[in-house]
Amino acid sequence: MIDVAGIIAENILYIAMVTIGGMLISWSVHFVPVGGAPAAMAQATGIGTGTVQLAAGAGLTGLVTAGAVMSVSDSLPLVAASGGVGAMIMISVTMIVGTWVYVYGVGVPPASAKVDYDPITKDRQDIYVSQGTEGHGLPTVSYVSGVIGGALGGIGGSVIYFALMSTSTGLSQSDLVALASIFAVGIFFVNAVIPSYNIGGTIEGFHDPKFKKWPKAVLASFVATLMCAFVGILTIGGL
Repeated sequence: MIDVAGIIAENILYIAMVTIGGMLISWSVHFVPVGGAPAAMAQATGIGTGTVQLAAGAGLTGLVTAGAVMSVSDSLPLVAASGGVGAMIMISVTMIVGTWVYVYGVGVPPASAKVDYDPITKDRQDIYVSQGTEGHGLPTVSYVSGVIGGALGGIGGSVIYFALMSTSTGLSQSDLVALASIFAVGIFFVNAVIPSYNIGGTIEGFHDPKFKKWPKAVLASFVATLMCAFVGILTIGGL
């Protein structure tokens, strides 16, 4: 006899996991130092590309790592940790290479215009900011913030992927992997776009005044991800 109550409870758990993962992704985006086009010209602190691209890059790396681990283990802590580490490595490499370009290519020191002293190293920054810019490069506080953001995004994406892969379904393993990956990537992009509107351009990290706006984005992501979770879990579970 089919345990209907057990299946419903299980699906509710997976929907909750997907929703929490989406909220973690949304929160993580606020940590990643994004400078956009101004940063590409060394006129703003951060990486010279958009919020969504950076978040998706770190998150997808985490998903790939989590997927590899899930092929040999069904431990949620291990899968989440591997996804977090994978995303951290990706964003760390991106930031360090960006710093090399700024320092040795453009010839500017990493400095933030948001704070006079780096909150971590306590080094003075305001005297190194070029006139007419919002800073340049990736100072220590922005780098550390980006690593934290990568970890949160990778963990969030891994939790989503784990929940989708754990859903009871009649699909073959290969089809389940494909469908879970599609839904996980889609949910990740949804939760990468929402914070980008909340940030509205550039952000340096957790020391940036814009960081305080994160609760609004996380709340919006809760609503959006909850709907995505229903669709994803019920679709996979019904196949």
